Amino acid sequence: MLKNIIRALRLPFITASILPFIFGSLIERANFNYPGFFLGLLAAISVHLSANLINDYVDSQSGADAQDKRFFGFFGGSKLIQENVFSARAYLSASIFFALLAVVSVAVLAVVLKSILVIGYFALIVILSWQYSAKPFRFSYRRMGELIIFLLFGPAPVMGGYFIQTGIFPDWKSFILSLPSGFFTTAILFANEVPDCPGDCKVKKMTWVSITGPDKAYIFYFLIVISAFAAIALGLWLGYLGKITLVSFIFVLMAIKAAGILKKYYNDKMFLMRSSAATINLQALVGIILIIGLFI
Repeated sequence: MLKNIIRALRLPFITASILPFIFGSLIERANFNYPGFFLGLLAAISVHLSANLINDYVDSQSGADAQDKRFFGFFGGSKLIQENVFSARAYLSASIFFALLAVVSVAVLAVVLKSILVIGYFALIVILSWQYSAKPFRFSYRRMGELIIFLLFGPAPVMGGYFIQTGIFPDWKSFILSLPSGFFTTAILFANEVPDCPGDCKVKKMTWVSITGPDKAYIFYFLIVISAFAAIALGLWLGYLGKITLVSFIFVLMAIKAAGILKKYYNDKMFLMRSSAATINLQALVGIILIIGLFI
């Protein structure tokens, strides 16, 4: 049961929200607000889990996840609805639970910070996280999902963590520093969309891969990753990051390998699991180096 719960929540992807929030919280460390940090982290994780669950629910209703009922771990959904392990209603209920947990966390956070702005800020995040999949906007079905993911896993957690510690929003420095996380997480999504593209198109779920086609998707993937590294270079040039952050450029090799897999095996889902795994590891490793770069 525990294994299925972890699979339903897609916990391997949770680093995509945890690391950016920690990073944003540590940009300015004077008078660190520990209660605010833990409440914000709980809210970030809860919103992420809620979004994962509602995505599976919506894709099960549209038929997107039923196009291939095999479980691949990184893309195509958890498949537990299709395997009749959990019902679609259970996914919806769990998604609402985590959304409410996020709301409660933010309400308490607003009291701790003595700021009503935080409520509006997180309300927008919750709405966008649901509208990524759900009606009426269904951004992921309208070639806008990638932009929403960029915002939700880049500027939202980094600038949110920064705001909790400083009370400053918007802020140019925290925005610049949020760009690498946004691009890397978008790259994860894009890599996962390549194997899903044929099935997605059948149910009119239009992603950026439907523009390039799976066979040319590696080009766009590499452009997204290069944009992430360019953003790191910008942070270094502006003096926002320590020189140790240069170590992160070693991991360009991981991006090249993942792009090579996307190019050669774009129609082989088993091989494409490797490109997805490599991109997740890339985002996590660079995220850790960026955090270290704030201290050194």
